[in-house]
Amino acid sequence: MDETIRQIIAFIRQIFRTQGFIPLHEPRFIGREKECVLQTIESTFVSSVGSLVEKFEQKIAQYTQSPYAIATVNGTSALHLALKVAGVGYDDEVITQALTFVATANAIRYLGAHPIFLDVLPETMSLSPDCVRDFLVKHAEVKSINGKKVCYNKLTGRRISACVPVHTLGHPARIDELLQICQEFGIPLVEDAAESLGTFYKGKHTGTWGLLGVVSFNGNKIITTGNGGVILTADEHLAMQARHLSTQAKKSHPWEYVHDQIGYNYRLTNIQAALGLAQIENIDFFVQRKRWLASKYREFFDGIEDIEFFSEPLESRSNYWLNAILVNDLNFREKFLKLTNTQGVMTRPLWRPLHMLRMYKGYSFKNLKITEQLYERVVCLPSSVILPKE
Repeated sequence: MDETIRQIIAFIRQIFRTQGFIPLHEPRFIGREKECVLQTIESTFVSSVGSLVEKFEQKIAQYTQSPYAIATVNGTSALHLALKVAGVGYDDEVITQALTFVATANAIRYLGAHPIFLDVLPETMSLSPDCVRDFLVKHAEVKSINGKKVCYNKLTGRRISACVPVHTLGHPARIDELLQICQEFGIPLVEDAAESLGTFYKGKHTGTWGLLGVVSFNGNKIITTGNGGVILTADEHLAMQARHLSTQAKKSHPWEYVHDQIGYNYRLTNIQAALGLAQIENIDFFVQRKRWLASKYREFFDGIEDIEFFSEPLESRSNYWLNAILVNDLNFREKFLKLTNTQGVMTRPLWRPLHMLRMYKGYSFKNLKITEQLYERVVCLPSSVILPKE
């Protein structure tokens, strides 16, 4: 056991070319970041009033092929706002997964709605279409209200107002199947694509399949604005609504401060956008290098018994945001986590499933067998972009 762990640590140190501390995922600043940020500082337009925010939105929209992009201060605020404009209201229910970062459920609770945790697929780590269909067939009732489908939970009487699949670790969910089910039952699909900038499923970027999608630019993502997020949508009305709410719902006027709704201070700042504009210039290179790292990990772990490298699902091109292995021996997994971290190689388990957290107990539907198995078996490995040797 110890010898296998030593071999893995030696391989990681060799590939990252350092005997020092290796983080899980750190940003890379190899382009015009300093230049762009300095220009913004010299302009004095460093807050949300500035032309670079819209330029960054245009670049993200162009890259993802989304008609509209609304930049926000972080991914959680993006998801909160996306759910709000999608129509999620107080005491509604939202279908999602427990195998995700806590922000997914927190954004639902910010609106006073209740998450319904369903299981995931082992090959995607994302929401299972079969579980969603099974739940809806057994418990949903679809009514026509003003010519529009509205879905209710027959057990609770609550409206099921959204479905939020997560593209886990940057790998795409079976989003086409989930979208078809949601359309059948009249449920808006909002994608949590926080981790998957640069990921495509069947040739289409994640976050652009549903009514809305959100991406994160946190410091540990493939590109960063320090913190930040974006809402993607093809719906012009929802885009305008989200942008309006993100700026405290302030009506445009040369000097008056007039607000027509309860809004939010969610707009990305100009100085963050400056950093993002420099980062997005290297997105293709970053994805290429992350896929190169994944290929090296896959090749290495093919030769190690009882450890499986987690590869992208079929018909997808993943950004491999975080590389992961599945370990069969739980004792080995715990020892591996302990030894790697004590020796300066950061590894992590998946997030503790949300239905296991105190504030989210009781929200799961049936058992979450696959979710719990993945939590017990998966280890995430250092996944920063490795620059080529000069």
